[in-house]
Amino acid sequence: MRTRVERHGDELIARRHLPAAPDRVWAAFTSPASIAAFWGGSHASVPPGSVTVDLRPGGEFALDTRAPDGRTGRLRFVYVSVDPPRELVFDEPVTGLRTTVTLRPARDGTDLTVHQRKLPPELRTDQAADGLASILDALAAHLRHHDDGDDSAPSNPA
Repeated sequence: MRTRVERHGDELIARRHLPAAPDRVWAAFTSPASIAAFWGGSHASVPPGSVTVDLRPGGEFALDTRAPDGRTGRLRFVYVSVDPPRELVFDEPVTGLRTTVTLRPARDGTDLTVHQRKLPPELRTDQAADGLASILDALAAHLRHHDDGDDSAPSNPA
């Protein structure tokens, strides 16, 4: 199954079924090593040592990205709501982008929805939608390759 992504004005909504329990998907979204393994999708890598997570409302998570052409960037987010293993809400403070990650138990796994609101104009593109889809596709691959429950080892070295 592939990720389905819809764009509506300044919103982007991605949905995907994952063949892993919600607690495993939650761990992937909150473990620095797992975030490094999938967050870059097919368009960037994330050096494992660059990811920091302070998992609480008001806490930050941050990571570095490296594009195939060598460009680098630092992403920083602030948690608004942390409700394990159901929902994570975080903001990107510079642009005001809000991301809500919702996990729902489903047949043989988890239904995942990632809803981004207040997208800045430069992210209201097919390229941004494809980027989000590739991140969730990489998450699915990471969970498949770590089906022993160990979500700590990156599957996508930087």
